[in-house]
Amino acid sequence: MRIRDDIMQSFLHEVKIESMSPDDPVVVHVTPEPWELVGTGNYAAVFGHPDYPDVVVKLYAPGRPGWEQEVEVYQKLGETRYFPVCYQTGPRYLVIKRMRGIPLFDCVRYGIPIPPEVIEDVEAALKEARAKGLFPHDVHGKNVLMYQGRGYLIDVSDYYKDIPDTKWRDLRRAYYRFYLPFLKDRGWKVPLWVLNGVRKGYRYYKKLKRLF
Repeated sequence: MRIRDDIMQSFLHEVKIESMSPDDPVVVHVTPEPWELVGTGNYAAVFGHPDYPDVVVKLYAPGRPGWEQEVEVYQKLGETRYFPVCYQTGPRYLVIKRMRGIPLFDCVRYGIPIPPEVIEDVEAALKEARAKGLFPHDVHGKNVLMYQGRGYLIDVSDYYKDIPDTKWRDLRRAYYRFYLPFLKDRGWKVPLWVLNGVRKGYRYYKKLKRLF
């Protein structure tokens, strides 16, 4: 599904985004009507248009790298059940399928049960990506979605980096060791401060492990 060229060019002319630091989310100064801001990352922002509810536009901030590599990643992925499909590209932007669902992070936060099928869907997705010559990277609870009891992945921008990453392995291990036997069917909501504490503690643990 392509966005009409005149609509796309008008958007690119009017939108204003800026990356102040590669370690912080980009700043969106202008979102043209009737577009909506869907989300921001450290290098890019994602926008939606009401006439195209099934796609989003990911626009990289001026001066930030990664657009060319992400285009190549989507070309390698092609048509797939587990990942977004890229329909259209241009300078600094990609038009990709809008994936529905709730992040696993929010499932834990709001007490929504995560069935094992979701975890195994992610395993199958990562296996598929590796078979296509990619290197799944930075897979965690905020970019894995659950929709109708099945798992899907978003944000494949780092899949070209051949760098060891154990986030998903550790998360899967925690799911089967702690979440499945103790939390899954209890409906307990885990406060945001607890989840953020676990996330920060995990990062600190990984840094210490690299040192020693």
